[in-house]
Order: sequence, then C-alpha cells, then structure tokens
Amino acid sequence: MLCCGRIAQRHAKFCGMSAPNPKISPAQGIIRQLDDAAINRIAAGEVVERPASAVKELLENALDAGARRIRIDIADGGKTLIRVTDDGCGMSPDDLPLALSRHATSKIDGSDLLNIHTFGFRGEALPSLGAVGRLSILSRAEGQEGAQIEVSGGTPGAVRPAAAPMGTRVELRDIFHATPARLKFMRTDRAEMQAITDVVKRLAMAEPHVSVTLADVSGGGEGRVTFRAEAESGDMFTALHGRLARILGRDFAENALPIDATREGVTLTGFAALPTYSRGSAVQQFLFVNERPVRDKLLIGALRGAYSDFLSRERHPAAALFVSCDPELVDVNVHPAKSEVRFRAPAVVRGLIVSALKHALAEAGHRASSTVANAALGAMRPEPAGPRVYQMDRPSAGARQASYQTQSPGFAEMAQDYSARIEPEGEAVLQETDEQTPPAETLPLGAARAQVHENYIIAQTERGMILVDQHAAHERLVYERLKAQMAETGVRAQALLIPEIVSLSQSDAALLLEEAETLARLGLTIEPFGPGSVAVRETPALLGEVNAEAMLRDVLDELCEGGTSATVQDRLEAVLSRVACHGSIRSGRRMRAEEMNALLREMEATPHSGQCNHGRPTYIELRLEDIERLFGRT
Repeated sequence: MLCCGRIAQRHAKFCGMSAPNPKISPAQGIIRQLDDAAINRIAAGEVVERPASAVKELLENALDAGARRIRIDIADGGKTLIRVTDDGCGMSPDDLPLALSRHATSKIDGSDLLNIHTFGFRGEALPSLGAVGRLSILSRAEGQEGAQIEVSGGTPGAVRPAAAPMGTRVELRDIFHATPARLKFMRTDRAEMQAITDVVKRLAMAEPHVSVTLADVSGGGEGRVTFRAEAESGDMFTALHGRLARILGRDFAENALPIDATREGVTLTGFAALPTYSRGSAVQQFLFVNERPVRDKLLIGALRGAYSDFLSRERHPAAALFVSCDPELVDVNVHPAKSEVRFRAPAVVRGLIVSALKHALAEAGHRASSTVANAALGAMRPEPAGPRVYQMDRPSAGARQASYQTQSPGFAEMAQDYSARIEPEGEAVLQETDEQTPPAETLPLGAARAQVHENYIIAQTERGMILVDQHAAHERLVYERLKAQMAETGVRAQALLIPEIVSLSQSDAALLLEEAETLARLGLTIEPFGPGSVAVRETPALLGEVNAEAMLRDVLDELCEGGTSATVQDRLEAVLSRVACHGSIRSGRRMRAEEMNALLREMEATPHSGQCNHGRPTYIELRLEDIERLFGRT
C-alpha cells in the first residue's frame, strides 16, 4: 500500500494535480522572526560541533588574551565538564554581559575584515556555548574587581562579585543539554578526549612560548594530567623545535629539517621530516596560517607535491609548517570554525612550499632517517634466553695485536684485516695510500669491505658500519642523473600528425591557454581552436603514445586545485623513475671493490641518495656501540 501511495503521489505531481507539500504545513507558511534562543542554538551548530570544538574556541580566546599559562580540565570526554583557566588580561564586570552577546568582540572594530591578527574575531563562541550548555565565566582584569556570570538555557544571569586571580576561568557543563539530539551523534569518552588532545596539541605548536596543561578530571579532584607542554625558551626556531620534540617525539625532532623561505611577502617556516621518516597516514602533518591551525587542500597538496619525487602514494610526509603573510593576503572568514582559508595568490604559496621543501631535502644530501637504524637493531636483537653474560670492553689495537701473535698460526696475518675487508688492487691501492687522500673510513659512507648475497654492500666507517642496498642506491643515482639531463636539454616534444581537438568550457580553455608557455616547456604544446576548444599540437616524447585529451583534463584539474601545472612534470618524472629502475645495478650482480667504493662516493655527492625513488632507505648506519650492545659488550 505504501508503494502504491508513492506511485499515486508521483503520478499526481507529473499530471499537474495538486499534492500536499510535506515540508511546509499551513501553520508554517507564515514567515516569522525566530527568537534569540533559537538563533543561538542554530548558530551554535556551526561553531560547536563536538566538545573539541568548544575547547578550541576557549583555548583561542585564552591565547588572544595574552595568556602565558593555560590549564584545560576535561571530564567524561568533555560531555560533563570543560574548564579552561588562563592568566591573560581578563575582563571587567561591565564586559561580562557584553561578552555573552552575539557578534560582540574586542578583537576587531568591524571596519576591516581582511586585517585580522587574532585567532577569534566573530564574537560567536561564548554565546554559542551558553546556548547549548551551562556556562560560567569568572574573570578579573588588572586593576578591577573579580566578577562572575552564569548562563543556563541561553539566558544569562546577573553579574556577581567574586574573588579571582587575574585572568579568566570558563566552565562549560553538560554540553548539548539544550539540544539533546546532538548528544546521539557524540562518540565515546575516549574518542572525544582524543579529539580534544589533538586540538590542544595543534594550538600548543602554534604558541611554543606558552605553557599548556591538559588534565582528565573525570574522577574528581585534580585529575590526571594527560598532556603537558612547558613554555620553551630561546628564539622562535629553537622554541618550536623543543615544542615539536615534546609533542611529536624525539624521533621527529632528530629527523626534521629546518625550513625558512620567503617569496613575494609570504614566509614559510617550520620543520619537515626526511622522506625515510614517512608515515602510513597523514597524522603528522600540521599546517598553520598566521599561527592558525588549518586543514587546507592547497597546503596539503603542496606538501604532497614537494615529496612526490621521494615517496610512493601510500606513504605520507611528516611536517609542521607555518605560513606567515600580511592578513590582507589571506581570507580567514570562510567558515565559522575558521579551519579553512583562501589565499589571494595561491600559486605563490604553493610554489613557495614546494621549492622550499625540495631545497631543504636537497641540502640534506644522502642523509637518511635515524629511525631506520633503530628498526634494524630492533629486528636483529635476539630474544633473551637466560641471564646476561657481560664481556670486558673491546681491547685496544696493541692488546689485540699481542693476542693475535699468541694464537694459532694464521691469526697474526689478520691483524689489519680482522673485519674481513676486501682490498682494492692496482691504482686503487696507490690512491688509498696517498698522503693527500683521506682514508676512506673517515668519509660519511666509509670504505667498502664486502658484498653479501650479491645485493648488499658492507662498508666500514670510523664509528661503525654501513649496509647499502646496491640496487636501490644506484636507482636513485641514475634517476637524479636523468633529471639533471632533462633540466639541461629540456623536454623533447613529439608533433602529432593530426592535432587533437579538445572541447572544454570557455573558462577552462582560457585557464589552460594562460599556462600555454609553461606547458610548452614541458613538451605539451597547445593553441586556441575556436570558442571553448583547444588544439593539442605536441606531447612530451618521453611519454610515448598518450591520450592527449585525458592528459589535458588532468592538467586542468591540477590548475583548478593547486594553481600550477605539475601533472605533466610528475608524469615525466614517474617515467624517468621507471627508466632509472631498469637501468640500475641489478640485484644479484657481483661488484668489485672499486665499483662499490665508487658507488659510495657518488651517493655522498648526490642529493636525496639516502632514499630510493619510492621513499625506502638506501642504506642503514649501525654505530659501533649499538653493535656491541647487541652482543652484550656494554
């Protein structure tokens, strides 16, 4: 019967018969003004999505107030209590009622919405919180008396005098009690607490000179501190490095490269990790615009593009990057949550991020992540099978020489060759013994001593040993050589016998033709062919036979999303990567000592040689003390 009713209703609609509209009843047809309580609850839905949103708004208010110490207390994942206490400038008793009015703020005067220097500016946070929960504000400004005001059900009470230190304490209890339907969409206490912790960490990164403490007070009392970041000292780079080490861990701090670049009034600072420190997801990507944490597609795409030459698609770079520019060059008034921004010159920002990160990675040379060695040591560490037997320290060279002399025949000749070294022959011996040439062991990747399983080179350094994957290392070297050749001679283009005509909208065609010069340098030649159409005359020869229309639409998507034509370049480099793979030293090939040493020297001189084209490490460094620890020689 229900299906028949729907069919009849559709039939009546298409036949012009009048059918009742289920969305508007006769009683609702009259336009009326909503009351303030309903308006605040509707606005609160945009600002306060979950407890983490409330914590974000209150924490930003504390930072805007100039607080140096902030404490956040959470109970039951923020569902029953959110309390933020700061030592900022505070509010006077006369300001408290006004702070609870919608669109009332001390941060802007409303004359220029493009010149915003604070986290908050909309004046919606406190009235929105008061509309969905039970809100209490206790504050005292310098030279003023302390005062307190409470809000229940969106209705503020009277201002009462109260004893308070300088600063502000905001308590939000029973969030969403005025909108119980929203409670059904909240997750577990643990998940909500994790979201709150993520918000606190992001804002703590933006302000490394501010102390931030997060505590879980679900059981009452002082509760349990789940996150603490004391104020860092030193300049901005030193303070940020210390704060990132505290939040992201020492491994990130050890493997992160400092970033500092400026272009056309836009500055990029922060730290980006080596490609071999990549993650399986984007959990360690933190992006800020004028110290405001954002999730912007342009910035994420630029970060991904900077590492596209070093990581496979399933790996993600780790970075904490801060974009700073004149507030008039970026619009933060895009969404009430202020997590999205719009740049006036997006191509400049994207180009700055890509070039600055690529430059930093190139300066890192052959350096690889230190966590690679730790993982190797962990894989080699045997399971404890009994009480540990400690040996004496490694003997000196003289003691070792005397020991060899007293042992059975044959050991004396091993005095200089106890590490099973492979001696070079001929001219290589003279070169190694030349007084002006430093010993190979003193070089970063040392001297080749052996090849095992026809794939791995063992080299000895002054402080340990190096294990090199010969195929992965040579693959990167060949790839960098091919890229250099392409940069010198340009990308050769192949002319199409019959130009391919691609029909587009007039706006898309205009956007492509604006970049025609850039595309021509990459071997893709286009020209106008009537309104809304583009003729493809030449395509990159390196790509062979391609679908010109599909390539052109990919380039157009890239231009619309990021403002640059990186798609063709990425595809060219992907082809170069495959060529380099097939042109590299294959696994299973035996190498002579001079070949292995030549490979090590070229790795030292080639940028990015610490990882292959897919982001995997090309070598592992094991320090002598780590090796001795494996054998209990500590």
